[in-house]
Amino acid sequence: MIFNRNKINNNLPTQWIWTNLSEIAEIILGQSPSSSTYNIEGIGLPFYQGKKDFGDIYPVPHKWCTSPKKTAEKEDVLISIRAPVGSTNICSEKSCIGRGLAAIRPLGGIQSLFILYLLRTFEQEISEKAIGTTFGAINRNQLKQIPIPLPPLAEQHRIVAKIEELFTKLDAGVEALKKAKEQIKRYRQSVLKYAFEGKLTEEWRKENKDKLEPASVLIEKIKAKRKEKLGKKYKELPPIDTSELPEPPEGWVWVRLGESCEIIMGQSPSSKTYNYAGIGIPFYQGKAEFGNIYPTRVKWCSIPVRIAEKNDILLSIRAPVGPTNICPETSCIGRGLCAIRYELNELSRYIFYYLRSIESELSKKGTGSTFSAISRAQIENLLIPFAPLPEQHQIVSEIERRFAVADAVEKVIDNSLKQAERLRQSILKKAFEGKLVPQDPNDEPASELLKRIKESKENMQSQKSKNKGKK
Repeated sequence: MIFNRNKINNNLPTQWIWTNLSEIAEIILGQSPSSSTYNIEGIGLPFYQGKKDFGDIYPVPHKWCTSPKKTAEKEDVLISIRAPVGSTNICSEKSCIGRGLAAIRPLGGIQSLFILYLLRTFEQEISEKAIGTTFGAINRNQLKQIPIPLPPLAEQHRIVAKIEELFTKLDAGVEALKKAKEQIKRYRQSVLKYAFEGKLTEEWRKENKDKLEPASVLIEKIKAKRKEKLGKKYKELPPIDTSELPEPPEGWVWVRLGESCEIIMGQSPSSKTYNYAGIGIPFYQGKAEFGNIYPTRVKWCSIPVRIAEKNDILLSIRAPVGPTNICPETSCIGRGLCAIRYELNELSRYIFYYLRSIESELSKKGTGSTFSAISRAQIENLLIPFAPLPEQHQIVSEIERRFAVADAVEKVIDNSLKQAERLRQSILKKAFEGKLVPQDPNDEPASELLKRIKESKENMQSQKSKNKGKK
């Protein structure tokens, strides 16, 4: 059997019966047609290849087929039988199905939604039974043997109606939680916007006005430090044209990123020096390794070519352009990243948060025919509203205080979303244990339904044999 009956109570209600999927449904395995028959212009039947075409209940067509080999009819249940295995949808119209899917056609008046919800109850178990060395898959025989706890037909209808009622309420709650999560995302962006317009520290700035040294003085100190470090390599840049820039708060100044920071462009070392065993220093190649603030160590490098230091800002400079993280320790960086080293290293988060505030703008700066990327010159010429040093401290503090509250609220939302999913599974489990709706002793027993389906299948087979004989 494809999953353990112990997932639900074996002690089914009196009028229920255990059977298997092949006894109550016709199973049609998909078969991919020739690629020459595919199109994206909507010509022919919708063509579904696998889980990637699935929506919440109904699939969304992206391709069509003019010469299908296997088709699913309207209201057939579609199940993904190649990785990922187990996901389900309901076919909304006659469609072509590829070998990543099977169509399950309920018999005897059984509703498609009943089969859909039943299979979703056991989706994890079905997925775990997938076999194959290249990718997981289940075969026709495994599908046929899926055990089915079958209630009377009338009770099936009551079960589906109750699930729909409860899921509608649950979906409304989940949608509200998702909207709240989007609002938190917008709130964070608003915080960053106000921070670098000087609005978060407006009152603080008034209270400390006499104690603040203008940011222009700080920039001159940074420049002097860089001149000493670079010697003849240091290049004095022309003044910034601020005629089209917003007026910064009092004491602030616009500055190029390259004037306040060192830019280290990543360079990928030889693949022979990569390893997953922790030998050498962490090696980051791009956005794929990024976390919320710090990247996740996946690879290490024994002979690095470009190095980022602790507290350097890591900026993704090849598609996708714009995402940022903070380097947690000395690390190797590949060509998908650059390290931005603020001369005042302990305050790199000021630059980090500013870059996050303009991430969408950075992504638009990427150029390239094969993939989007930004150059050293583009990075060095990014303009930053530079605040006096104590105010930079205060801005980072104000941002992180507000973000901590947003993080706490988001955690509550995430937990609620997980609870909603657990509740969904609990509803399905109760439904197929016979505990979601009351039983009616006047309902025709499921054994009678199964008998009728069997007789109908035998009659159909007999008629097919007669037709074949006539031919």
